[in-house]
Amino acid sequence: MIRVLIADDQAMVRQGFGALLAAQPDLLVVGDAADGAAAVAAARRLDPDVVLMDVRMPVLDGLAATRQLLGDRRAERPRVLILTTFDLDDYVYEALRAGASGFLLKDAPAADLVHAVRVVAAGDALLAPTVTRRLIAEFAARPGHRRPRPTDLAGLTPRETEVLRLIARGRSNAEIAADLVVAEQTVKTHVGRILAKLQLRDRAQAVVVAYETGLVAAGE
Repeated sequence: MIRVLIADDQAMVRQGFGALLAAQPDLLVVGDAADGAAAVAAARRLDPDVVLMDVRMPVLDGLAATRQLLGDRRAERPRVLILTTFDLDDYVYEALRAGASGFLLKDAPAADLVHAVRVVAAGDALLAPTVTRRLIAEFAARPGHRRPRPTDLAGLTPRETEVLRLIARGRSNAEIAADLVVAEQTVKTHVGRILAKLQLRDRAQAVVVAYETGLVAAGE
């Protein structure tokens, strides 16, 4: 069972998402929270696999709550799935840096919500194409924000570096395999090694590293 915590300041949203997720045989809603501080406390108490985290909440917003919940920990749980709308996309970059594993548009179909929870719980990142494009635009607007290239990046093989570039462009494992003319399992192996060498939680953080270090530039 995938344990889910829902954090949103709107009761109807919490109830609606809760009912939808509870109807799935492999999902268990362990609790909900109406603000960021309550979400952090509930997550630490209930130990969910996935936290659905709204951005705009009272007491503590979703970004601050994500930072508090994840910090610099490399733990597998919980995974944070940010609930966002188009007018909140300025927060995407900071949420990724805080450790969020994915983004879900609030007006997404019900099936997308269920899929998103399963994908994030499995340890994969969920970056919708629309969100990825806006993330790239955010980096384009901050040309001086990149950090120096980390030493660990030099430890990647040429093929791993190539795979990281493709991850940053929003390519799936299947698409990367097609681009490089290799088996999808080979790509999965490369991705696993990239995450291990760079000490990253998932692909979402790999995207941030690729742009911050200048390995990939917006508009490429």
